[in-house]
Amino acid sequence: MNDQTQTQPALVPLDTVRTISGLALLQGMMEGDYPPPPMAETLDFHLHSVAHGRVVFRGRLAGRFYNPLGTVHGGYSATLLDSAMACAVHSTLEPGEIYTTMEFKVQLVRALTEEVGSVLATGKVVHRGRRSATAEAKLTSEDGKLFAHGTTTCMIMPITQ
Repeated sequence: MNDQTQTQPALVPLDTVRTISGLALLQGMMEGDYPPPPMAETLDFHLHSVAHGRVVFRGRLAGRFYNPLGTVHGGYSATLLDSAMACAVHSTLEPGEIYTTMEFKVQLVRALTEEVGSVLATGKVVHRGRRSATAEAKLTSEDGKLFAHGTTTCMIMPITQ
C-alpha cells in the first residue's frame, strides 16, 4: 500500500468555462491566469501561441520519453498532436460550449530523439460546424522538419452540469 498523499491537479473551474470563450480560456492559460492541463507538465510541453482556430504547442524532448529502442515513444507525438488539434477546436468554442474528441489518427513519419531538442505541434481547424469540428496538426522540429501529422474529429456540445 502506498502512503503518499494524492493531490488533485489544478483544473479550470467549470463555472469559468461557462462564462468565457474557448479562445479567452486558452489565452488565459498562456498568461498564467488559468492552470495548464496536468498532462502538459507530465510531458514537458506548453502552449506557445493561440489564435482563433489555430494553436501551437512547444515540447522539449528528453530521454525519459524514450521507448526500449532508444527513440521517443510514439505516444509522446500522439499526445502533442491530439492536444494541438483539440485545442485548435477549443479556440473556437463560445461560452458554455465544451467538446470531446471522437477520434484521431496520427502518422509518424520519422523517429524523434532528444537531440532534436524541442518540437512544435501546430494545430488548425479544418471545419467547424454546429455540433462537430475537424482539425489537423503537424509535429515539426524548430527548423521545420516534419516528424508526425494527424487529424481529428471533435463533438461540440453545451455544458449540461
